Amino acid sequence: MKTTLPTRTQAERADQTRARILEAAIGQFSENGLAGARTEQIAAAAGVNKALLYYYFKSKDELYKAAVESVADGVRAAHLAVLESQTSPGERFVALVLQHFDRILTNRSFQSLMQQEMIRLHRGESDAFSPIVVRVFRPLMERIGELVAEGIAAGELIHTDALQMHYSAMGANVLYFLSAPMMQALLGSDPLERTAMEQRRTASIRFLGQALFIDRAHGAEVAERVLAASPMPECAEFGVHAMHGLRGKNKFFVKR
Repeated sequence: MKTTLPTRTQAERADQTRARILEAAIGQFSENGLAGARTEQIAAAAGVNKALLYYYFKSKDELYKAAVESVADGVRAAHLAVLESQTSPGERFVALVLQHFDRILTNRSFQSLMQQEMIRLHRGESDAFSPIVVRVFRPLMERIGELVAEGIAAGELIHTDALQMHYSAMGANVLYFLSAPMMQALLGSDPLERTAMEQRRTASIRFLGQALFIDRAHGAEVAERVLAASPMPECAEFGVHAMHGLRGKNKFFVKR
């Protein structure tokens, strides 16, 4: 008996086309910025013509804002998955810090677009960052603050300022990547070589297990559980020398 395969509906095809355009736009905007990206290249990468691109997105600016929103929504979903997991507050916080390290390591598009938006915000230009601060980042920061407060109230985490805990833990990840050229000059080895990154990633989480938890033995167990649950992601080998050569396009973050 011949089986008839279901055909895609027009709405499904439209959703898939829009998703292809958006994926291509994220790649082009993260590589070249809003000014440097070309809609012809985005359309070609998505396998559509420019007329169809403008059917789904009325302007280049609208497409750019949609690209920024899309990558921010991906980060939001990943954070919420950790925040809503059935583990202790301290374990969720440590898992968020590890996820943050891995995001810098792997999600080049997010890092590049956020850098561009912070520069535009600093210049006082019209930006796509402000709306997602309200819709995505502020609610996430509030949730993380509540998480820290929950851990303190439960007697698991040390009693300290929640924002300072956030700065200290997440800020260490940012500093590690930004300071890589200087640290290579000081240490004589490449901090962005895979083995070095894996060692620093592990040391960072184990340090938090000792620094943030009232019961250090419990903190050490939490750190090992978090590390075991999230192995080092696969990534291209991008060392400090590659970072210097590719900084202009933000390619010093390894690809997904």
